[in-house]
Amino acid sequence: MSYSPILVVHICAGSLGLLSGTAAMSFRKGSPRHVLAGKVFVASMLTMGAFATYLAIVRHQPNNIGGGILTFYLIGTAWLTARRRDGETSRLDWVALLIPLALGILTWTNGLKVVRSGASSQDGVPVGMSFFMGSVMLLAAAGDVRMVVRGGVLGAKRIARHLWRMCFGLFIAAGSFFLGPSNRPLRLLSAVGIGEYLSPALFSTTLYLILSILPLILLIFWLVRVRFTNAYNGKSMPRGGQGHSLLT
Repeated sequence: MSYSPILVVHICAGSLGLLSGTAAMSFRKGSPRHVLAGKVFVASMLTMGAFATYLAIVRHQPNNIGGGILTFYLIGTAWLTARRRDGETSRLDWVALLIPLALGILTWTNGLKVVRSGASSQDGVPVGMSFFMGSVMLLAAAGDVRMVVRGGVLGAKRIARHLWRMCFGLFIAAGSFFLGPSNRPLRLLSAVGIGEYLSPALFSTTLYLILSILPLILLIFWLVRVRFTNAYNGKSMPRGGQGHSLLT
């Protein structure tokens, strides 16, 4: 089986993003390994999102176009949140918020269209997932509006903004990889000649479902810990994303 160079880069970037994202969540926050894994994660996810969008356009896959753009937006804005000082914003934020706003409206509109047609899914995607993703997009846009109106985010709110966007980007990548069509992990490992030597248990739907929702579970855990406990009151994330030591 042959792959185009663009598809190979997309696959490699996505795989590296999953590995580095898992490593970043596993290493002690603020440690050199965590910082390095985070940088690799951002670079690989931005690459994956950009190439996913291009491939979806040339292949006429509207859902994947939105997914690629959303992933790029989430990781990009999460990175900017870590790079800036408390309370810092720019004109770019007004432009960026149009991305989740437009995607959210389009996703909800399409979901309503599917419901009215009497169908329960479109292109294999349950309509409930469309409404879920559309709601997340609109919430992201609302968060952007609130940030720019208030002149930035401070302290624990800044940490939470960085965390949820990074984790949700990883959730999108994990879901696309593990729950994509025709068992993508098996196809990828078979392409390099080792899939046939591994246990079938490694390619079960149950395992893939767990791995796909794990970033979402961790997202909820960290948001609750950051926003609803006293551990992060009055604390912040130093500029440049070098000080995640608060997230221990």
